[in-house]
Amino acid sequence: MATEIKVPVLPESVSDATIATWHKKAGDAVKRDENLVDLETDKVVLEVPSTVDGVLKEIKFEEGATVNSAQVIAIIEEGAVAEAPAAEAGAKASAPAAGAETVQPKPDAGKADAKPQSSGRNDALPPGARFTAETKGIDASQVEGTGRRGAVTKEDLINYASGKTPGVSGGARPEERVPMTRIRKTIAARLMQSKESIAMLTSFNEVNLGKVMALRKELGEQFQKDHGIKLGFMSFFAKAAANALAKYPVVNASVDGDDIIYHGYADISVAISTDRGLVTPVLRNVERQGFAEIEQGIADYAKKARDGKLGLDDLQGGTFTITNGGTFGSLMSTPIVNPPQSAILGMHSIKERPIVENGQIVAAPMMYIALSYDHRIIDGKDAVLFLVDIKNQLENPHRMLLGM
Repeated sequence: MATEIKVPVLPESVSDATIATWHKKAGDAVKRDENLVDLETDKVVLEVPSTVDGVLKEIKFEEGATVNSAQVIAIIEEGAVAEAPAAEAGAKASAPAAGAETVQPKPDAGKADAKPQSSGRNDALPPGARFTAETKGIDASQVEGTGRRGAVTKEDLINYASGKTPGVSGGARPEERVPMTRIRKTIAARLMQSKESIAMLTSFNEVNLGKVMALRKELGEQFQKDHGIKLGFMSFFAKAAANALAKYPVVNASVDGDDIIYHGYADISVAISTDRGLVTPVLRNVERQGFAEIEQGIADYAKKARDGKLGLDDLQGGTFTITNGGTFGSLMSTPIVNPPQSAILGMHSIKERPIVENGQIVAAPMMYIALSYDHRIIDGKDAVLFLVDIKNQLENPHRMLLGM
């Protein structure tokens, strides 16, 4: 019986999808719930699994094609069995009979000392050299070997790529042109939309995280035993942001035409970097969550992002965003607002810096924080007071834990 495989029902905000990668080809056996194809939308990559056991009989759209919601993209013959490849059958037929003696040809003695030439096949290289050739896109047959009997070494390949290969002018200068993915094009469009439609301004402050670090050191082990999740920095920032958003609701608002929409909840988007680009899954109602719930939510989203399992619902909405460039070593930045939101908080690296405390110069773990905001609705006073509130909470975490 033929079974149709269709594009999943897409939400209203997503008009269509692109066939990104087929994991099976026509004639392959498939199992129920086995991923057949990846569909790339403007926001996430969706996996389309097989609904039955059988054989993939027909693929209706090749990679790169645009498809719509509920459109048939493949046909599976349920219960069918894939045919054995002809090459495999031929190999079995040509196998020697049991007990037959196999005679190996002897090497030509006259060529034993001849200098071997690069074969052009990278799989003939030693493992280290082969890995270098593959990662740098080098054809070993174009490289002059300096190893024993002219063998191409890893160093030869590295020198070739940097233009230092003996006898080769200029070395390899590879270039590759690839089209942007839909996600990358959407990110680019949204960033340009933000820059062109929002009167953006950024304010900065710095935070002494000494007490937060001491609290994590004191309670971190017990926290993990009780909740099964590590106590990180992001939960402190998310909770502090949710508290500050309640005090300064305009920072949590958004613009819709000539209207300002005030949100009575803190749905905080957390920026996560993936191989396909930056995604911002949403932690819902952070104002009601405890530290363990926040940490677990972030950990779950990070895993789903790494595995390509984020759904469209995970990315919908969000009233405020937190991004942490400090994980990559950023000391300071001006994050870009994620429309239709009106503000974004940027975290950065923690660095030991000298500060004056009680009249004494001491070293303290300091972080620069940045708030980029839409100056059309958020005045500088509200933005600065919001940042100061974040700073005061993080420098007095015991008060934050007590809701003070």
